[in-house]
Amino acid sequence: MQGAKDLTQGSIRKQLFNLAIPIMGTSFTQMAYSITDMAWIGRLGSEAVAVIGAVGILTWMTSSIALLNRVGSEVSVGQSIGGQDVDKARSFASHNLTISLILSLLWGGLLFALAFPIISIYKLEANITYQAAIYLKIITTAFPFVFLSAAFTGIYNACGHTSIPFYISATGLVINMILDPLFIWVFDWGIIGAAWATWISQGTVFVLFLYNIKVRNPLFGGFPIITKLKGTFTRRIFQLGLPVALLNSLFAVINLFMARTASVAGGHIGVMTMTAGGQIEAIAWNTSQGFSSALGAFVAQNYAAQKSDRINSAYRTTLVMTSVLGIFCTILFVFFGNEVFSLIVPTQEAFEAGGVFLRIDGYSMWFMMLEITMQGLFYGTGRTMPPAIISITLNLLRIPLAIYLAGTSLGIEGVWWAISITSTLKGIVAFGWFRLLKKKLLK
Repeated sequence: MQGAKDLTQGSIRKQLFNLAIPIMGTSFTQMAYSITDMAWIGRLGSEAVAVIGAVGILTWMTSSIALLNRVGSEVSVGQSIGGQDVDKARSFASHNLTISLILSLLWGGLLFALAFPIISIYKLEANITYQAAIYLKIITTAFPFVFLSAAFTGIYNACGHTSIPFYISATGLVINMILDPLFIWVFDWGIIGAAWATWISQGTVFVLFLYNIKVRNPLFGGFPIITKLKGTFTRRIFQLGLPVALLNSLFAVINLFMARTASVAGGHIGVMTMTAGGQIEAIAWNTSQGFSSALGAFVAQNYAAQKSDRINSAYRTTLVMTSVLGIFCTILFVFFGNEVFSLIVPTQEAFEAGGVFLRIDGYSMWFMMLEITMQGLFYGTGRTMPPAIISITLNLLRIPLAIYLAGTSLGIEGVWWAISITSTLKGIVAFGWFRLLKKKLLK
């Protein structure tokens, strides 16, 4: 099939690594936008970090909604490739891009119009609320770039060309790293400078994706970016991507209310700790997500080709790799939490509070890796609902559990324990669910 790699033949381990490493690199670069902003803004003080953190949860929600078409592309296009149907692959690619553009305009317009009421949910000081709302308004105008780039990434992942999204995202990150200090310090734009640096970087990423897929490396002989939506393709995309988008979006909403609980229990230091700590945790999450996405793309093609032996082998290989990563992260967070957090926010009050968060969160790292690995298996077979049910149920449990534990002698640490306990449960339940369905899925 023109422009796509065949993942149904050849070395399983080599193919998984070749797929996973660029995906991890792409995830790191996307995550590094926020970390770069936090690292520079952190020099302005903990209140400034709270601004970035407050908006960060909303941009996380945005990325979660964009997963509808990233996962929709990875599975629908990937299974079309595995079934040797180039026309269907071309149609799914166009539909995913069109839907992603529509969603970006609807979601971006909503956040732009309601920026101040939404940020007010955090109950932060008036000056922090104002700056966060302005920051959010600027970022929302770049949402079409974010959504379309996510769909482009899914299409390339499905084709086995995971290195292309990595190189493009890395280019955007380099631009962001150059513009951040220039806009924040040299031009003295402060927090608003970080917003414009991110906007320009994301716009550049979109332009590079568009150039690659239309000019440099047209996949499937070329296909339109915008198309008239047809019910058959649209329903299938939503069937595949909507559960993933919903569970990740709900996760972001839950974290918004968790941040509010942290604000009540610990003020802006509580919000800063949770949001900055979440960014650090995302390093581990994105690494395992790289292996999970690679597993999903690999499984999608081999599932359509009915090669269950290759799927089983890929699953075991991926689980070993993510387990090693989980154990490493546990050791790093539990024993070196203060040192790790100080790389983001160097003030003593901040990194001591952050160190406590990382220590408690560190106990659940291996179970988080287990959950994400299972997601890749489910997604590749087209069963995106089980991970959604697991994540939605146990993430919802976080809110009452956090409120209860924060009201005990644990105080703000109770919020961190609620996160750690539910992450552990999600990994256990996801593994058990897949084991129950394994014979049916891979028969």
